Amino acid sequence: MTRTLPSISRRTLALGGLALPVVALAACSDPVATATGGGSGSDAGGASDGGGATGGSIDTSGTQELIRSTADDAIAALVPKEIADTGKVRVGTNGSGSAPLAFLADDNTTYIGSEIDIARIVADKLGLEMELLQTTWENWPLKLEAGEFDVVHSNIGINAERLEKFDFASYRAAFMAFLAKKGAEFQLSDAESISGRIIAVGAATNQENILKEWNAQLEKDGKEPAELKNYSTEADTLLALGSGRIDGYLAPFASVSFVADRRDDVEVQGKIDAGWPDKTLVAATFQRGSALAEAYAAALNALIEEGTYAKVLDRWHLTEEALTESTVHTKENP
Repeated sequence: MTRTLPSISRRTLALGGLALPVVALAACSDPVATATGGGSGSDAGGASDGGGATGGSIDTSGTQELIRSTADDAIAALVPKEIADTGKVRVGTNGSGSAPLAFLADDNTTYIGSEIDIARIVADKLGLEMELLQTTWENWPLKLEAGEFDVVHSNIGINAERLEKFDFASYRAAFMAFLAKKGAEFQLSDAESISGRIIAVGAATNQENILKEWNAQLEKDGKEPAELKNYSTEADTLLALGSGRIDGYLAPFASVSFVADRRDDVEVQGKIDAGWPDKTLVAATFQRGSALAEAYAAALNALIEEGTYAKVLDRWHLTEEALTESTVHTKENP
C-alpha cells in the first residue's frame, strides 16, 4: 500500500516537467552531455575547454561495487503474474544521457548511474532480475506502449500529458540549479538575481520557460531582464562560462552538481524546484493500468526504510533530491 505525498499542482502538470515541447512525452529534460572525466559521449571530451577539470569524488569506473538489496516476499507477491513468471523486469533507460543519472562508465562499455542503481535495487526487492534495455529520450514512450519495457527509468517528470498514457511511481524530487564561476560576486537564485545577467539555458526547456517568466516579471517591475543564451552543447556552455561570456547556466540540479564535483572552477547556486513555483517529481514510468506501479512503489518505500535507497543517492551526490515516500500517480489520482 502506498503512502501519500503532497499533490502535484495542476500548474505543474500543465507545464509538463522539464520536457521539450516537441518531445512532450519524452525525457524530463533535454539531455545534458556527460561531464569531463565521466562517461563517454560526443561532448564529454570537449567539456574540458572551460578549464579547471579535476578527478571528482564520484566513482565513474565500470568496476564500482554494486549496491544491492534483498527480496521481500510480501512485496514480490504484488508483481503481476506475467512479469513474475519471467523472473525479470525489463528496464528501459537512456544510457547515453546525463551523468550522474545514466551514462557510460570510463570503460565506455558499462552503463552506470543513479537511474540504473535505483532500478536494480527495486528489482532486488521484487525478487526479480533487472534486464537493462537501451532507448532514447524520443523513443521511450512508443517502446513502452509497445510493450518492449515493463518500466522506464530516464529522469521522467510527471505531467498531465503523460498521465493520459502512463502510470508512475515517484522516486526523486526534481530540481534545477545555476552553474556559476567559483567565487562569483553574485548569487543566482531568483528573478531579482538574474536582472542584467547573461544566462545560458537549454532552448525550449522548462527552465527556459521559467527564466522567461522571471524576465517578464522584471520588465513589469521596470527592471532590466536577463539576456538568455542557447548553446548546442554543454562543452560550448562551459567554455562560455569559463571565459566570462555568460554569468550562469540553468540546468537540472543533478547534472550541474556532477559538473561542479568534477571541476575546480565552478560552483552550484540557487536550487529551484523544476515545477516552479510549485513542485514536481521524477518517477518510474509504466504502461497505463499496469499493476507493476503499485508493487514498484511498495518496493521503493521498503528501500527507503532500510536505507538502501539513501545509499544510492549518496553515491551519486543526489541526497538533496531524496523522497521520504514513493507514491503511485495515475490519471485518476495524479
